[in-house]
Amino acid sequence: MAEFAYKGRSATGGLITGKLYGTSADAVAGRLVSTGITPVEVRDLGSNGSMTVSDLFLRVGGGQPTTKDLVLFCRQMHTITRTGLPLLKGLSGLMQTTHNEVLRAALVDVIASLESGRGLAKSLQAHPKVFSPLFVNLVEIGEATGTLDITFQRLYEYLSMDQEVRDRVKSAVRYPAIVLVAVAIALAVITIFVIPNFAPIFRTLGDNIPLPTRIIMGVSDFAINSWHILFGSLALASAAAVFYLRTEQGRLRWDRVKLAIPVTGIIVRNAALSRITRSLAVSLSAGLPINATLHTVSASIGNSWLGQKMALLSSGIERGESLSATASQYEIFTPLILQMIALGEETGALPELLEESSDFYKREVDYDLDNLSAALEPILIVTVGAVVLVLALGVFLPMWDMISQARAGG
Repeated sequence: MAEFAYKGRSATGGLITGKLYGTSADAVAGRLVSTGITPVEVRDLGSNGSMTVSDLFLRVGGGQPTTKDLVLFCRQMHTITRTGLPLLKGLSGLMQTTHNEVLRAALVDVIASLESGRGLAKSLQAHPKVFSPLFVNLVEIGEATGTLDITFQRLYEYLSMDQEVRDRVKSAVRYPAIVLVAVAIALAVITIFVIPNFAPIFRTLGDNIPLPTRIIMGVSDFAINSWHILFGSLALASAAAVFYLRTEQGRLRWDRVKLAIPVTGIIVRNAALSRITRSLAVSLSAGLPINATLHTVSASIGNSWLGQKMALLSSGIERGESLSATASQYEIFTPLILQMIALGEETGALPELLEESSDFYKREVDYDLDNLSAALEPILIVTVGAVVLVLALGVFLPMWDMISQARAGG
């Protein structure tokens, strides 16, 4: 089966482009016609030697739908399923209006799969990079119980909350990141342009050049004369780090390290735990069995180390242990949350109390984010101060020595 790039016109005349897999160009054109698109061009990417930059970007996995794209999709699907609009007609409308090419191509394939007699969950499952296992499992339950509108409402609320936490974390770390980048740029300018102009003056001291000055001059000479080695080493180190982090062991270690980083580690952990408890609450309230819920959630956390811990919980559940007893063995949740889970198991209100736990962790994240700038300011001040101190010593110490020698000689 080859990949085809297509251009077509919607029922309103709008231009639609995307990618589809098919046995032939005619088969792809037929699928487009069945979804209400009039094909204008169907190009085989496999047999055509020319490939645009956007084609290459999509082929290597770029352009994947963001959480915001999925939030909008769930909100629209909730409206479609709640109003009783035929699913095929509603999906065709969504496919024509979405701006993400990967999501559009996935919806075209989902529509064709539905027309062949498959269910919505099975059709979504064919696109794991777009729709997570949690997403697919909840849709499958919604199909079986006839509550797709409620399912998409829950998914919309869950993804919206997840996106809100992500946005707040990005906003909180933006200021420290800008400061560090500005310091790095200033150091580069001083090293490459300023120090070389002072170097001839400093060398008049002969062997009496202060140690900080010798270090700064050495770094400056290396950066100017051996920049290709520096950039080559950085490129190799970056490539090696990316390759290692893509391995299972590397990803596991890095996700564990992220939780132990001072100041930010607790925020990452609480955000992940808020996502875990909310995912458990949504899944259990939808009727997914606890064991299947743990397997599904462990693959949708976004942190492989915590995901491994969550996967281990299912083994305790299979032995007949309670969720609270099993969770206490792996130290995933705080004692307060464990008590709430135990209470939920006793009262039969586990989804509601898990929702409360998620709100608790979210409030913790909000509090930590509100105080993140205050916590990082001392670190930034010390870092900037150390940089300024080294530069000041490196530049002014030799000047003081030269002034002292001039006075002594006078």
